[in-house]
Amino acid sequence: MKAVLASKNQKKLKELREILTDFDITVLLQSEVGVDVDVEETGDTFEENAKLKAEAVRDASRTISISDDSGLVVEALDGEPGVYSARYGGEDLTDTERWQLLLEKMQGKENRSAKFVSVICCAFPNGDLLFARGECLGEIATQGTGDGGFGYDPVFYLPDLGKTMAQLTAEEKHKISHRGNALRVLKTELENYLNGTKQ
Repeated sequence: MKAVLASKNQKKLKELREILTDFDITVLLQSEVGVDVDVEETGDTFEENAKLKAEAVRDASRTISISDDSGLVVEALDGEPGVYSARYGGEDLTDTERWQLLLEKMQGKENRSAKFVSVICCAFPNGDLLFARGECLGEIATQGTGDGGFGYDPVFYLPDLGKTMAQLTAEEKHKISHRGNALRVLKTELENYLNGTKQ
């Protein structure tokens, strides 16, 4: 099965392709099917934004589209940065500047609990939609550690592993990450859908 990715984020594309290699799903860039769509993420939830992106790219490409809306949810900050994770602090900040801003806001907070959330939406030309949600529980570290991954990975600490997300190998990350978990759910949803047993 081929699906067009409703994102221009090269790091996200790389991660999706790595995770989906075992699922017989080939993820294509918009440029590979001759479309160029920028979607304004106006939703209040990960589900709403994933749907907006998947439907826009499906309509433009007239083929199956897959989108991912993901972010970091921090308990002590009332769910921030949430759906604004990629734009936290302003559009012009780098990944490093965003997690540094997060650490500043976390100063003095005893509750460090946080989770990464990923919602995948698969939009079909006939109008059908499939959703899959994955989460990864952890804590906000007091400083950035590791140079792998992207986004908030250097400050997302995994107590069971004793490492931040940025200290994991790609293989280790995919086994436990929010996106990896969401894609495993999506695989089951797709199998049921394609077999005509959609729940």
